[in-house]
Amino acid sequence: MTPATPPRRPTIDWRIRFGALSLIWGFSFLLIKVGTNGYAPFQVTFGRLFFGTAVLAVAIAVRRERLPRSIRTWGHLAVAAFFLNAVPFSLFSYAELTIPTTLASICNAAAPLWGMLLSLVALSEDRPTRRRVGGLGLGFVGVLTVLGAWQGFSGLDFTGTAMALLASLSHAVGWIYVRRTLAASDSSHIALTGTQLFLATVQLAVVTPLFTDLPTSFPMVPLFAVVALGSLGTGLAMLLQYGIVAEVGPTTGQMVTYFIPVIATAAGVAVLNEPLHWNTPVGAVIVLVGAALTQGRSKSPRATQKPTPAPEPRPAPEPAAQP
Repeated sequence: MTPATPPRRPTIDWRIRFGALSLIWGFSFLLIKVGTNGYAPFQVTFGRLFFGTAVLAVAIAVRRERLPRSIRTWGHLAVAAFFLNAVPFSLFSYAELTIPTTLASICNAAAPLWGMLLSLVALSEDRPTRRRVGGLGLGFVGVLTVLGAWQGFSGLDFTGTAMALLASLSHAVGWIYVRRTLAASDSSHIALTGTQLFLATVQLAVVTPLFTDLPTSFPMVPLFAVVALGSLGTGLAMLLQYGIVAEVGPTTGQMVTYFIPVIATAAGVAVLNEPLHWNTPVGAVIVLVGAALTQGRSKSPRATQKPTPAPEPRPAPEPAAQP
């Protein structure tokens, strides 16, 4: 009997790929800002979805992955595409018309706080604990610190900030929906996510002409930003995250969440000359600590008797909200 061939280890160490993923997602907020300088927000979103789908389509073809065949699965993926891609990507593009990339990235980091609130209602296996409730309260304090609540939110663009927070809420809603409907799918992560991005692209292809006019010119720097945002920040980033999670597990993979706002802030200040006040980094740290505390799973008698972890949702194993 021929022994099974062990899986081939990636050529590039996972730590290098983890650093690359953190940089790509951290700079995504800057790319959104640059893209909206030349194109309408819906056009930026459509472009990033189109180029992201193209990258995953190539990966699916090279690996000869089989797309899902069930109409039911395609229906669930269409809903997931709406909440995880079409809505948050569009909201972040509109939000960054009026708010800095720093604030947008911190709002994105608040997604685990929304997820903890929603999971207590929608997922029967999640139970509140002192640690998780404390993390939720701490995260809320961090958000108020970032927004400068003691100053009456002066100088804050309410509409843009609300859009960024709604984008992170949409991510959380999407993750809850995925966990309830697609966790047991037998298709591969890449095939499901490629299908999901394709469906989101179709959704934006329908919406974009209704709310925007065709561009009369194509400025190259914003165009390059959109191409990079889609091919790197959406397509390649997902492939990197899949490899990291498969090699070192989802717990380590989710640590990228804590690097994204740091890199986004540094990029916004250094490249775009965005102002930085003390409450922004302090509040960001509080938000991230609170988000980390909410990620601890509660223990139950069933969990004690059967320590096998629940399967992760197929379409997107990364717990971090993609900017």
